[in-house]
Amino acid sequence: MIPVAILVRVSTAKQETDRQIAELEAVACAKGWQVVEVVREQVSGNSRQRAGLDRVLLLADSGEISKVLVHEVSRVARRNSVAHSFLDRLDDLGVSLYWHSQGIETRLANGKRNPAAGIMFALLAEMARAERETLIERTKSGLAEARRRGRTLGRPVGSTMDTADLLAKHSDVVKLLRAGQSIRHTAKISGKAKGTVETVKRSLDETSRR
Repeated sequence: MIPVAILVRVSTAKQETDRQIAELEAVACAKGWQVVEVVREQVSGNSRQRAGLDRVLLLADSGEISKVLVHEVSRVARRNSVAHSFLDRLDDLGVSLYWHSQGIETRLANGKRNPAAGIMFALLAEMARAERETLIERTKSGLAEARRRGRTLGRPVGSTMDTADLLAKHSDVVKLLRAGQSIRHTAKISGKAKGTVETVKRSLDETSRR
């Protein structure tokens, strides 16, 4: 069996990794891959200090794994330099990266690099970064306008961070909600807790009213 590692990342303790892990374990089982280790991280995708990525690279360097499974590219990082550096290191070690959202991996069955996957990875990494920056700017603009009008601003109910950071950390949820997905379906697709999706929706609704 091909040995693999599962990498999951959340930004806050309120987010859950169970759904991400369950779906990736199901993929491994269906394809006949053996899960050697599940690496969990609780850190912003914009962070440069990534213990989880370091652990995966250690497993790859020691020859313990041949593939790394993630739910989507944004789970690797939302900072391009970190995402591409990680992929380059895996490539150098001959280890493939598989992301579940598109069902793509960076190496073909014969072990050669998959050019199409490399292009897709670069595009998705850039989209993750751009979504975060755009969301932050839009939210800051809305808050500034609300302050200009003299409105009292507060944190969303159940949130421990300001609106801009909350929406930036959950840009995948924001995208799904804006596309018309229900709270239940958004939670299922994103792999995040229903309570988290509800909090993001309240924040979106509040921002749109300002």
